[in-house]
Amino acid sequence: MRVGIIAIQHESNTLVSGHTDLDRFRDDTLLVGEAIRDAYAESYHEVAGFFAALHESNVEAVPLLLALATPGGPVTDDTLEAILAMLDQQLDGAPALDGMLVAPHGAGVSEKYRDMDGYWLTRLRNRVGVDMPIVCTLDAHANVSPRMIAACNATITYRSNPHLDQYETGQKAGRLLAQTLRGEVQPVQALAQPPVAISIDQQETAAAPCTRLYQQADAMLQRPGILSNSINLGFPYADVEELGTSFIVVADGNASQAQSCSQELADWLVAERDDFACQLTGVQEAIRQASQTDGSVCLLDMGDNVGGGSPGDGTILAHALHDADAGPSFVCLYDPEAAARARAAGVGQPLPLAMGGKTDNLHGKPLEAQVQVQGLYDGIFSESQIRHGGRTGYDMGKTAVVRSKSNLTIMLISKRIPPFSAMQLTHCDLDPNTFKILTAKGVNAPIAAYQPYCQSMIRVNTPGVTCADMTQFDFQYRRRPLFPFE
Repeated sequence: MRVGIIAIQHESNTLVSGHTDLDRFRDDTLLVGEAIRDAYAESYHEVAGFFAALHESNVEAVPLLLALATPGGPVTDDTLEAILAMLDQQLDGAPALDGMLVAPHGAGVSEKYRDMDGYWLTRLRNRVGVDMPIVCTLDAHANVSPRMIAACNATITYRSNPHLDQYETGQKAGRLLAQTLRGEVQPVQALAQPPVAISIDQQETAAAPCTRLYQQADAMLQRPGILSNSINLGFPYADVEELGTSFIVVADGNASQAQSCSQELADWLVAERDDFACQLTGVQEAIRQASQTDGSVCLLDMGDNVGGGSPGDGTILAHALHDADAGPSFVCLYDPEAAARARAAGVGQPLPLAMGGKTDNLHGKPLEAQVQVQGLYDGIFSESQIRHGGRTGYDMGKTAVVRSKSNLTIMLISKRIPPFSAMQLTHCDLDPNTFKILTAKGVNAPIAAYQPYCQSMIRVNTPGVTCADMTQFDFQYRRRPLFPFE
């Protein structure tokens, strides 16, 4: 038997200025055919889990398309058309297939299709017909639509945030598809969408209140006939009808069981919804707490969350740390212009620099300071440990590390990447253990990378397009009523 593998993943923030074009996918990952196996089979991504599960089930994997881009604005129509044209070409040239393993993100938005993932999954279903089994994996931040569920036979979502189980999720999906092809199970799934959106700062799965929610779901898996269940925490920065949390249950041939069980989880969340509202710590309070805490501290810059689509050049915390002189501190800013100026000056040279704050006026003004260039780097590094996102290779472009007189170390990168790996620092000859305060532009995703070096983590309520308080945004398309709005 042969199974096709497709992954088109983009987490689309509709609140940012600008769009995601084909170059953003080319800068990240845009592969077809066997190049996918070569690049990702040894990674921790769900596609690697697909390959492993199919191999152990004696099913031939036929990699077709892998398209990934760093979260950002909606995907342009031309870009989506180009990616789907590549997919069509791969399908045209593929051998006869018996099933499909697909990996959308679940929070993709294009200019034309607000439910981008539902669109391309339905398009795929229409092409292969109703009889071919399709098993899907989703990011835990998916805003799931009924259209996505209708296009697939089963859907399995990452169970951890930070996402450390992508490989395992891919394995589960591959094994379920193999069982389906052998006729051992008949998966049917159901979706429940309670009127609740869980705040981004409450989405760490290893901490309360999420632990109680996952305990409910784990207990349900012990029931006869339940093949899987999934909690989709939701992506709060996409203005779509599906905004919010949802639940998927896959049962063995029993649609009513799948529906009743998914609704059971939804009802539990509605009853407990107040525990999932945001709890906010301001910038100055966060600095005060960090200064008074023994050991090193990671400040999570929630308003400039690169993994949520923000620009990555927010300076709110950089200004606060520069002014406070709170001890050896670190911040990373996406600023190709400042990085180029530092490179032109050379290692060891002093120069005045205006850093960050250049994308828009939402994330702080440029930090103007006299700095000394500490080092220059190519920005290409690898990560051997399982980290959020599942990838092992990174490219942040030409990079400069500078230091201000206030003991603030600033990494200036030329390609916008999220802080999913501490190798980002060590690649640039920086020892994370030497800093009192490390900042990371994220909410939960950086925890896996920074927790080994920091005794505590503080989520900071900075302003921006990924502000933790979602009620600050003017949504036009979301469901109503929806907690915490109503």
